[in-house]
Parts: sequence; C-alpha cells; structure tokens
Amino acid sequence: MGADPVYAQAATRLGQAIAARGMTLVYGGGSVGLMNTTADAALAAGARVVGVIPELLRSREVMHEGLSEVHVVQTMHQRKKMMADFADGFIALPGGLGTLEELFEIWTWRQLGYHNKPVGLLNVQGYYDGLLDFLAQSHEQQFVSPEVLGLLVIDDEPDRLIDRMGSAQPVSDDPWWRMREVI
Repeated sequence: MGADPVYAQAATRLGQAIAARGMTLVYGGGSVGLMNTTADAALAAGARVVGVIPELLRSREVMHEGLSEVHVVQTMHQRKKMMADFADGFIALPGGLGTLEELFEIWTWRQLGYHNKPVGLLNVQGYYDGLLDFLAQSHEQQFVSPEVLGLLVIDDEPDRLIDRMGSAQPVSDDPWWRMREVI
C-alpha cells in the first residue's frame, strides 16, 4: 500500500474515475495492494471489474473473491497477455518490481507496435520522479527517442490521466520510423 496514505487515496480515486466513465477495470485479480484498493473502489461505484490471476497466486489465497469476472490462467505470461488483450489502455500506479516490469513491458510492446493503446503513469506525489529523471538521461544519452518517451502519458491525478489517455494520439503509425534514421 506504500508508506503514505496518499497512494491508497489516489488508487480509490482511480477506481471511482473508471466507474464514473462507465469503464471496466481489468487487473491482476488480487486482494492486496493498491490495485485491490482500485478494484474495491470501482466495484463500490458500480463498475465491472475483471481479474486475471495465475493459479499459483490463487492457490496462495490472494485472489479477490468479489470481482465481476475472474479468469484463472497457468502462467504470468498468459496473465499479462490476457489482460493486454482485454484492456483498452494501461495505467501504472506507484508500486514495486512487478509494476515496473509490467509498465516497461507494455510500453515496449507499444513501441514495437504490438498494440496501439495508451500507456499511463500515475505519478502520485512525485513517486516516479526518479524514474522520469532516469528516462530523461536515457534520452540525453540517445538510448530512448523523444517519440518513444512521448508514448507514456504522465499525470498525478487519476481523472486527468484518464482524460489525457483518452485523447492521446500515436506519434507515428510505424514506431520504428525513428530507428531507421539511427541504424
């Protein structure tokens, strides 16, 4: 849940914002952490919430029991693929290694053209400022193009983030156009 209650408050606002827009929340199906808080808030506000959880986590009894729909899969790879297929966009809340891994994977998939869905980062209370500084350094050192950085929608307020993601346009139909200039 993080050290500061502001993270859980933002997760609650995100769930409420999803419900207010008539959206469905698709997430990992767990009953712990900020995504559980988001799921509970979305459910309480009337949203449909779909969970996708690997059998290993279900057997460890961390599956949310009150979801609208649950899919149990065998592997994390199946879980991520199914969530990506179901989702119309992706938002990373403050989190740990799993959150970072999923953020970078789905952002990379976007860069490679495996999907054309918006990717958002909820930067609550500057949680991701250090990461954003690192990404700026990656750009300065010419490892990441500004077009690829521009694929990530960043905001510190859930409502604004969702609105900005809804109006996000792809930088290019061919995400590799910039790479050809370098190669």
